[in-house]
Amino acid sequence: MNSLDEIAGRRMVKPRTAADHVADRLREAIVKGLIEAGTALRQDDLATKFGISRMPIRDALRLLEAEGFVSIHPTRGTFVSLIDTGEIREIFILRQLLECAALRDAFPHLTAKVLDDADHILDLIEESTDFSQWGMLNLEFHMILYRPCKNKRLLGVIEAQNNAAERYIRFLSTIRDFRGRSGAEHRDIIAACREGNETLAIERLTCHLQIGCLTLTDAVENRP
Repeated sequence: MNSLDEIAGRRMVKPRTAADHVADRLREAIVKGLIEAGTALRQDDLATKFGISRMPIRDALRLLEAEGFVSIHPTRGTFVSLIDTGEIREIFILRQLLECAALRDAFPHLTAKVLDDADHILDLIEESTDFSQWGMLNLEFHMILYRPCKNKRLLGVIEAQNNAAERYIRFLSTIRDFRGRSGAEHRDIIAACREGNETLAIERLTCHLQIGCLTLTDAVENRP
C-alpha cells in the first residue's frame, strides 16, 4: 500500500465546529426536558450565553431544524418543536424503510467480528444506568449492523432520523421493563444474523421498530 492509499483508507472524521458544540448542548437540553417544547430560541440571547457570535448560533439552529428539534419561522423566529405523535410515526416509518434496506445490503458483510461488536454494545446497554447514555448506545448498536452496507448517504439519513427521534426517547424511561424488552429484541436480531437468516433478521428488525413506535407514541400520549 502506498502513502496515498494509506491516507485514503483512514476513516474521515468531521472537524468539530462551534456550531456543532452549540447544537450538542441545545440538543441535550431539549432531550432532557430542560428546554420545553414551544420555547423561543433567540439568536442574540444564545450568542450572549455561549459567548460567541450569531453566525455559529444560526448554523447550530439550522442543524437542529434538520433533525426536527426546532422549527424556524421566517418572521416569528426559532422555537423548540412541539411534541407530536404524528411526527414520531413518520420518523419510524422512515426508519423502518431505511434501516431494513441498510441491513439487507449489509447482511452479506456481517462478519463474526461485527456481530461480536454489536453484542458488546448490548452488554454495555444492560450495564448502564444512565438513560441518556442508553440512547447513544442504542443508536451505536443499530449503526454497527448497518455500516457494512457502505452506503454513506443512506447511513447519514438513518442517523439523522434517529437523532430526530432522540428528543422523544426520554419518555421511554417511564415505561417499566422497556429496556429489558428492547434488549431481548436486539439479541433476537443478532441471533438471526448469526444463523445467516436474512429474512428472519429483517422481520425481527421490522417488528422491533414497530413495537418501539407504538410504545413511544403511547408514552407521549399518556405522559403526566
